[in-house]
Amino acid sequence: MLASAQAATSGALARVRPGDQGWPSEAQWNELGQQVGNALVKVHSPLMTCLNSPDSDDCKQLFKELKNPYFLGDEAGLTQSLGWVDAWTSMPSVYAVAARNTNDVVAAVNFARRNNVRLVVKGGGHSYQGTSNAPDSLLVWTRKMNDISLHDAFVGEGCEGRASPVRAVTVGAGALWAHVYDAVTTQAGGYVQGGGCMTVGVAGLIQSGGFGNFSKAYGLAAGSLLEAEVVTADGAVRIANACTHPDLFWGLKGGGGGSLGVVTRLTLRVHELPETFGGVNMTIRAASAPAFRRLIGLIVDFYQQKLLNPHWGGQIILRRINVLQIAMVFQGLSRSEAQAVWQPFMDTIARAPDDFKLEFSLLKIVASSARSFWAPTMIKKLLGFISTDDRPGAPKSNVFWTDDQWDAGHVLHGYDSAWLPATLLQDGQRQTLADALFAATRHWAVSLHINKGLAGAPAEAIAAARDTAMNPAVLDAFALLICQAAEPPAYPGIPGHEPDTALSHRDAQAIGHAMDEVRKLVPSAGSYVAESNFFDADWQQSFWGSNYSRLLAVKDRYDPDGLFFVHHGVGSERWSADGFTRVA
Repeated sequence: MLASAQAATSGALARVRPGDQGWPSEAQWNELGQQVGNALVKVHSPLMTCLNSPDSDDCKQLFKELKNPYFLGDEAGLTQSLGWVDAWTSMPSVYAVAARNTNDVVAAVNFARRNNVRLVVKGGGHSYQGTSNAPDSLLVWTRKMNDISLHDAFVGEGCEGRASPVRAVTVGAGALWAHVYDAVTTQAGGYVQGGGCMTVGVAGLIQSGGFGNFSKAYGLAAGSLLEAEVVTADGAVRIANACTHPDLFWGLKGGGGGSLGVVTRLTLRVHELPETFGGVNMTIRAASAPAFRRLIGLIVDFYQQKLLNPHWGGQIILRRINVLQIAMVFQGLSRSEAQAVWQPFMDTIARAPDDFKLEFSLLKIVASSARSFWAPTMIKKLLGFISTDDRPGAPKSNVFWTDDQWDAGHVLHGYDSAWLPATLLQDGQRQTLADALFAATRHWAVSLHINKGLAGAPAEAIAAARDTAMNPAVLDAFALLICQAAEPPAYPGIPGHEPDTALSHRDAQAIGHAMDEVRKLVPSAGSYVAESNFFDADWQQSFWGSNYSRLLAVKDRYDPDGLFFVHHGVGSERWSADGFTRVA
């Protein structure tokens, strides 16, 4: 209370907290409740059960549930990540408007603005930066706004006669990609560019820019955005597209979620579905550090020669234990065609049995009908590729990639990323790149997400990405390099389940050393806003580069008083770290 009073007398704007003189009265909250019906809820975190009774059966069951991303997403008081050591801890809002429609969102935005209450927005709840939660706040929770509808010939509002009709899908802001893929691909035989993780929310991904398994073919998810409905800070409902509020439309495409308004509905282009999707999975162990250095050089050469094209996505993972892991996907190729692409590389490995060992893998290269790629078929379940929401009565469409379960409820120790420009793949540069990657692996594992760079993508995908707020570095990058570390679900103050602070500090230090090796090669690489370092001091340049000044102008036009605040979001430099006190 004192901090708020001091800020107010100094002339700085300070938002109110419970206990402050200006905090809304019970009557005012009841009035909001009358406007939104039973959508206004008092938020309680299920973790309070464990804080009060850490050894109880209910607490033990809760920590099992915390590995189910759908359980996390259905709780107003939880987020998909439970925190980041020394950065943030998942904390519930005081109240939430569990919005069912746009009018509910308008009521919540107006209430927060008029009463000077900290506002936070959550859809899927996937934010490594902690941007979808804030204590002492009002939460706009869009999870129930999850309708999905398909269009054979969509034209944006105000674009009649200026744009050709296209196949499209309109989704509510709370929809998850698993459900969108089910509707668009499995049921309707089309393709929409979304996220690789099926439990990520549609709206958050689009506003981050958005990458999926096949972005090297179809570009950014934001590049396929045709129109958005958004509630801005003045409570107005605006349609943003290329013809109406084009500046806001541009900013929503990669400008970061929660900074410019509350997106309530999005319409995305539906692309033609290729005949096949497939995957390549293999693990190669090098016998020594020098052999591993050679192996990195081989995969870098092979990638430049055979994989830098729209067919390929996924990851190339380089581990400290001298192991190369291939976890890649492809589109538009048959299994035999994919095998032919990889055969020269596998022959090279086979010719050096003393240096390299290909570990056993039942399914090195697989392909299937693209239409069934996201379908929870029995064979995918048996092989452990796909897991399902195991709660009684859960919808059959509640599925997720089993490998993504590490994300559910985890606590981050460290995370960082860097775009790697395609110039590093030129003759005379690849050895230097391989040396830097090897040096990084002496400290920590690095993963090359080759679908998260648009070098090698079709010209139309690159052009669509250029017309977004994303850091232009993505246009010329062949991959996004990621270093990260986390632990299973943990929470401060719960005995037996507290984060391992000492291990976290060691992991963070190792990640820092690994990224130092990368940045010796690419000093100003830029970073992806959704997968980045919480502590990045140069975040404006890292996330948006030359686009930041334009983004800030959009922010000033649609949210001049800074109602919308997220950590390292557009305009957040004008506020204290918690978003409660204006500092500039």
